[in-house]
Amino acid sequence: MKDLPAELRPREKLLAHGAAALADAELLALLLRTGLPGQGVLLWAQALLDRFGGVAGLLHAGLAELKGIKGLGPAKRAELAAVLELSRRVLATQLAQRPVFDRPQAVKDYLKLRLAELPHEVFAVLFLDAQHRLIACEEMFRGTLAQTSVHPREVVRRTLELNAAAVILAHNHPSGVGEPSRADELLTSTLRSALGLVDVRVLDHIVVAREGVVSFSERGLM
Repeated sequence: MKDLPAELRPREKLLAHGAAALADAELLALLLRTGLPGQGVLLWAQALLDRFGGVAGLLHAGLAELKGIKGLGPAKRAELAAVLELSRRVLATQLAQRPVFDRPQAVKDYLKLRLAELPHEVFAVLFLDAQHRLIACEEMFRGTLAQTSVHPREVVRRTLELNAAAVILAHNHPSGVGEPSRADELLTSTLRSALGLVDVRVLDHIVVAREGVVSFSERGLM
């Protein structure tokens, strides 16, 4: 990167124009700092993004998967994992401070960071207080919804333990297709009925996939 004019170097460009002015490869290059023998850091950064299908794929890659990448030592793997976790925590803090429907896009962004790149299906619940602020987001079950039962009694029990007044249901589609299935709709109906018995509202069911996020509420399915 020293061969580049100063105004084109990622660090100088960021300081002069802000982080939004940098391409994904330039931001990643700042984290990586050094390239490989015969491959500058910018080219290496772009190669990593291409290999993992973009920033989200790289940041969601497991530490074991990253361990097999030449040049990604423990320090760099830890930094990539830390960036993702910091992003999650920032969004979670925002959702805990204000009603979630003041920031519907933040809910989607938060769930996408948590679920979109997982290789297995996860069913999660966002537990909300009476003002619809986030208390906790917990993964309740793993496995495809067709093969792993989502037990309503467990969701109800945890809701009561956290003294939640409302919930948002969420799960991911590892296939990458976010379109809700008939099984998703039936599950939503079952959980709404079970939670309604203890006066807890189901505000939404969000399906997360790489290609996008689908809200049952926005689709008029709630």
